[in-house]
Amino acid sequence: MTLANPAIAIDGLYKRYGELTAVDGISLRVEAGDFFGFLGPNGAGKTTTIGAIVGLLRKTAGSIQIFGYDIDRQWRVARRLVGLAPQEFNFDRYLSIRDVLLFQAGYFGLRPRVVCRRVDELLERFDLTAKAHVEYTKISGGQKRRLMLARALIHEPKLLILDEPTAGVDVELRLELWEMLRVLNAQGITIFLTTHYLEEAEALCRNIAIVRGGKIVAQQSTQGLLDGHRETTLAVRLDRPIRELPATPVLRGARFEVGDTLVQVDGLTASQVASALAALEAAGFIVEAVDFKRATLQDVFLELTRS
Repeated sequence: MTLANPAIAIDGLYKRYGELTAVDGISLRVEAGDFFGFLGPNGAGKTTTIGAIVGLLRKTAGSIQIFGYDIDRQWRVARRLVGLAPQEFNFDRYLSIRDVLLFQAGYFGLRPRVVCRRVDELLERFDLTAKAHVEYTKISGGQKRRLMLARALIHEPKLLILDEPTAGVDVELRLELWEMLRVLNAQGITIFLTTHYLEEAEALCRNIAIVRGGKIVAQQSTQGLLDGHRETTLAVRLDRPIRELPATPVLRGARFEVGDTLVQVDGLTASQVASALAALEAAGFIVEAVDFKRATLQDVFLELTRS
């Protein structure tokens, strides 16, 4: 494995179930160390794509590599590099929290002494030590979400795939899990996230792909997606009534009433706001107040996925 290889490289992925095409020619690249969001409405092909990446289903066509390892020809090493936290809880109901982690470690042939130390570290990291010998059915939903993460990390993977990791948790725990994920990413773990909480993706992900009907309809940096979406309004309160504005392209189409002090401009990207303010100041106005309402990831998502 080398950092020169992307964490995930997918080329022309198809998955068909009879006449239904669930994944329709997806290609994407997730760089090592990235925090990548894979977004789409229900039925868009997200979970199917994840299933193909981790080998839980057989793809119809295409290739997938994990850090340069082909998941078909080099499946053993490829899968060892991946930790998966699925959306649905799938623990053995008769195991304690500690045994859930010990059992998972057995799939990767970890030595007992190493495993016990690793389990203790993860229980401590996810604040589960006090519940170590409690059956999974007797812990809270939030503790189950933490256990999902701990189990996915037991073998120290380089790539962490999270399918709706904060589904059903309260706001306080969601923010706590966000911080945990930021720390993991800062430690060098590549994170591939699916979520229906678009504010979550906007807060965490540096790059995003949006999928609809099994096809990728957008793939770029989070900031690039937001900057390219022009549903924004800049409202500027000036120090004196307006008669005319400077003839600069960034202020073309600005709205104002002669004799008023408020100027509003629609359709600016975040990077153009500074230019608009500078043009007003260069014309001799003093900017007394600024209100910039920019598009959110939800606005972009709805525009790209609506029928």
